[in-house]
Amino acid sequence: MGAGHTHSMYVHGHSPVHRLAPEVKIAAAVLFTIVVVATPRELAGAFAAYAVMIGVLAVLARVPAGWLARRSLIELPFVATALLLPFFASGPRTHVLGLSVAVEGLWGGWNILIKGTLGVLVALLLAGTTPARDILVGLDRLRTPQAITQIALFMLRYLDVLADEARRMRLARISRLDDPRFLWQLRGFAAGLGTLFLRAFERGERVYLAMRSRGYTGRLPAALHEGTAAGARQWAVAAIVPAAAAAVLLLGRIGV
Repeated sequence: MGAGHTHSMYVHGHSPVHRLAPEVKIAAAVLFTIVVVATPRELAGAFAAYAVMIGVLAVLARVPAGWLARRSLIELPFVATALLLPFFASGPRTHVLGLSVAVEGLWGGWNILIKGTLGVLVALLLAGTTPARDILVGLDRLRTPQAITQIALFMLRYLDVLADEARRMRLARISRLDDPRFLWQLRGFAAGLGTLFLRAFERGERVYLAMRSRGYTGRLPAALHEGTAAGARQWAVAAIVPAAAAAVLLLGRIGV
């Protein structure tokens, strides 16, 4: 399989968050996200507390705020939906900045915006403090089905290979005066994508046959699972954040 690659999303560091085992970080991120999603949209104080928790984690992990801000732009389509929803929703209306908007739409947009933003930030912190290969190791330790982890592992391994092949094909087209930027050359661009797909399929077949000839039985070698699994102390440390979020949600529900 070759050496593992460090994904561009990973922020190299030696913080306490970086040192946690990947499985405990994955579990903590999933549980925290579940608590965020389960929080009623009216509990603005709870969402503020969640944001503070994420900020503290970012500081502990030494992940720059600018790095988080740039990569959180991935949620812009959801932000656009949240901003447009008050104008198209039905029901009682109110005025905000001189504009007539639906009250239910405002709540719906706020719900999408705050929960989506917090979820994206948690995912970015997980990706920024855990190499992609370690995330797959963590998923495997959490008993994720082998088919899922193996597909993800091969995708991670060969994504750069396919991207490099696509770049070579594009340069070959440009050297033959076939610039894919023009609309009338769309047919050639589509044919190139088809060729790339066929090459990827053939490469996958060759890799699979090579693996079978070397004794592959449906489970990857033990090298994937190397390293020490998380102990009780790491699980306890990772549980602090989702437990604190659950406590905030509980206090908010009972009105304390």
